[in-house]
Amino acid sequence: MKIAARLLASFALAGFVATGAMAATSTTTTAPAATTTTTTAPTTKKPKSTMTPEKTAISKQCSALADQKGLHGKDREKFRSACKKNGGKAPS
Repeated sequence: MKIAARLLASFALAGFVATGAMAATSTTTTAPAATTTTTTAPTTKKPKSTMTPEKTAISKQCSALADQKGLHGKDREKFRSACKKNGGKAPS
């Protein structure tokens, strides 16, 4: 009788464990979220802004002058901006 009781208890325990495992792994299906499609105009690439050789030379000249003065950071930016407006010559 003890063996039958233990066997019955084992089957009951296995049944509870199996149902718990099945409940934990069951997935519920939900309706997918409503998707909206928006149509946009095709993107056009902007043409590369190419500097003219003259502007490139002015920019390089201003950088060289800033290097000579040992300027860095905001001081360098201000100097180069003024220099480029002045045509590649150090601002007065």
